[in-house]
Amino acid sequence: QVQLVESGGGLVQAGGSTRLSCAASGSIVSIRAMGWYRQAPGKERELVATISSGGSTNYANSVKGRFTISRDNAKNTVFLQMNSLEAADTAVFYCNADGALTYDRGRYLMRAYWGQGTQVTVSS
Repeated sequence: QVQLVESGGGLVQAGGSTRLSCAASGSIVSIRAMGWYRQAPGKERELVATISSGGSTNYANSVKGRFTISRDNAKNTVFLQMNSLEAADTAVFYCNADGALTYDRGRYLMRAYWGQGTQVTVSS
């Protein structure tokens, strides 16, 4: 099992910045990709940004140039630096670990995991 613990977020003024962190813990062997998704009220969950273990990144068009995803593989931690925040960025942000390989009691298991979510509210 993998536990994802998110931190950061909260209330931010439009045009401001904030940083999200997500630390994965458990019997982790490797994690193929980590990322952030968000869900605004009344909308479906959408991809914000992902980063592979090799450092390749992928961003939603709406956040390109404003958000930066980074990762510390040694600590199984992913970060999301969010700048120039807009009211439209208001959402619950979820951390995702995709292709998380664990080894526990003689068994390997690979699956995806989600964090509990952290609220980001941008006031205009």
